[in-house]
Amino acid sequence: MTSVYLQGTLIGLAIAAPVGPIGLLCIRRTLRDGRLIGIATGMGAATADGLYGLITAMGLSVSGLLVSHGDWMRLGGGLLILYLGVSTFLRGFQPQGHNAASAPPAHAPLKAYGTTFLLTVSNPATIIAFIGMISGLSKGAESGPGAAYWLVLGVFCGSALWWFILVGITSLLRGLVSDRFMQAVDFGSGALLTFWGVMLIWQAGQTLF
Repeated sequence: MTSVYLQGTLIGLAIAAPVGPIGLLCIRRTLRDGRLIGIATGMGAATADGLYGLITAMGLSVSGLLVSHGDWMRLGGGLLILYLGVSTFLRGFQPQGHNAASAPPAHAPLKAYGTTFLLTVSNPATIIAFIGMISGLSKGAESGPGAAYWLVLGVFCGSALWWFILVGITSLLRGLVSDRFMQAVDFGSGALLTFWGVMLIWQAGQTLF
């Protein structure tokens, strides 16, 4: 089952690595709120990737299901990205330190995990990536007893590995970042997330309304 697990790991890495709204959000949260929040953000994305991997590997009609609901999921993801973008942009008007004294509240990791999970589940890029890999996942899942679960574990671990790497690199730079620079990060990432959200909503609206 080692080869199946490695196949899933590579798939997880390939899906998580491209820098998009989720990667940008992870970097920004790590810089602003610290490593724990960054890891929680990444684990939310990795869990969503693992969920899609599980559904696909179990041989369900994922392609038809995702395509038929793709526009609604795009709309939901766009609204969530728009909310995160606007709130991130507005936070740039609230200069504050990013150190232990200004640590986020205890519930923040759970909130970061939950919002990123929902965002990744509804992210069209994730949907498209898994649709493109359905045949490979299904073939690997049928290679032996329990292979599907090893494959899904590989997808989760590959995705999680990428987020740990990204958070680790970003954390090394956190001590060098000034509060003024963090304001610029908030404004810049907030504007980009807002733009992504508006684009997704517009694309979904072209079909739905």
